[in-house]
Amino acid sequence: MNTLAQLNFDNTFARLPEHFYSRVHPMPLPHPYLVSFNNEATDLIDLNSAEAQREDFVEYFSGNRLLPGSSPLAMLYAGHQFGHFVPQLGDGRAILLGEIKNKAGEYWDVQLKGAGITPYSRRGDGRAVLRSSIREYLCSEAMHGLGIPTTRSLCVVGSDARVYRETTETAAVLTRLSPSHVRFGSFEVFYYRRQYTQISALADYVIARHFPEVTNAADQYLQFLNTVITRTAKLMAQWQAVGFAHGVMNTDNMSILGLTFDYGPFGFMESYNPKYVCNHSDESGRYAFDQQPEIGYWNLSALAETLTPLIPEADLQYALGNYSTIFNDTYITLMNQKLGLAQNNQDFSLAWSLLKLMRTSQVDYTNFFRALSNFNAAPDEQNDQLRDQFIDREAFDRWANEYRQHLKNETASSQARSTQMNKINPKYVLRNYLAQVAIEKAQQDRDFSEIDILLKLLRKPFDEQPDMAKYAAPAPDWAQHIEVSCSS
Repeated sequence: MNTLAQLNFDNTFARLPEHFYSRVHPMPLPHPYLVSFNNEATDLIDLNSAEAQREDFVEYFSGNRLLPGSSPLAMLYAGHQFGHFVPQLGDGRAILLGEIKNKAGEYWDVQLKGAGITPYSRRGDGRAVLRSSIREYLCSEAMHGLGIPTTRSLCVVGSDARVYRETTETAAVLTRLSPSHVRFGSFEVFYYRRQYTQISALADYVIARHFPEVTNAADQYLQFLNTVITRTAKLMAQWQAVGFAHGVMNTDNMSILGLTFDYGPFGFMESYNPKYVCNHSDESGRYAFDQQPEIGYWNLSALAETLTPLIPEADLQYALGNYSTIFNDTYITLMNQKLGLAQNNQDFSLAWSLLKLMRTSQVDYTNFFRALSNFNAAPDEQNDQLRDQFIDREAFDRWANEYRQHLKNETASSQARSTQMNKINPKYVLRNYLAQVAIEKAQQDRDFSEIDILLKLLRKPFDEQPDMAKYAAPAPDWAQHIEVSCSS
């Protein structure tokens, strides 16, 4: 493992022409202090975790000093925000220090989020707040624990410097790790400027860097798009199955690699409600939970349009036509796995009827599916612990009888089925109130212990962890009024 001075930077994006970014240095963060350090992320960049004990560690990860070998820049992109095209966005508060090549040959971007003003800040202060930094830090690691593709987080550095959002808050810098920060909007900015040479140059770069298997294909751009469509469709299915709402699915927040990206006003479903809107800034419900699959398609269509200089229109439409099939097949498979049914069972009727019952009774999404692993399929068993979660118990009984009939066709034993269900139905997710408790302790008393507890808990969300059972509880009454917005 390496020291900070030995990190193996190989800054491929910085070697692209400066059409794609602006050179910029981080702004100093006054009196930085370490909030939390994720020692499990150090392996990604071959960093010795003991380096976090250095007195100057926070100087490097606040942006006050540059890591040796880094080449800081702010990336240029555009995007459709809530359906409206904005011709220039870019990293307004994030600075890419560079890319580290680890001993496995993998590249990881190291980005400081909240590192100060860039040419794309649009009158903003270039800062992130402690609240939102803690939320992204925890949720990116929670999603990784759930097996969902995501960016990662190395650490959070705080400061008493004041920043102004909906209220006055304190500043922070989040160090984000990702195989790439290229997004759909990275292509859109050049398409709408009619700079088609830059589109092909960016596509060539992304293919060579992330999709080398298609580099020599005659239709490499189409194969590239097909892969992005597949990854995005599967990601949307995973979000839906676990009950995750992103909150701001603008095209500039969509990763070209199909990663969960740019965490803001996210939320994990509490009581099941397909119309759940986790972002109180989203007054129209454009990014409601049940709209995410369709928005995924809409965003891919916007990306596909930018590739019209490289791919025939008929091929683009055919590729986009595969999205629904990939999403549906993946989602149905995941939902049937949550029910303990065979992976090749593509009948969605049982899951659909259950979701309708859960909506009517406002059943806790995560806890119900976790408890379902204990379902007793004996004919006379009422499964009271499950049944009592429903207002219409007789309706649940009818569903339970149908479920029993499906289970008769399964070859696995009840114990094996229960074990498999507990591998896909998490016991713990990052409920908003859990994050809020950690944030308030950090803000009021500089008590970061709750952050570290949640970080450890969410690494193994499928394990029982008996001493942590209280973290599986639904939101208490006081938490019903927590609101998150685009400033989150």
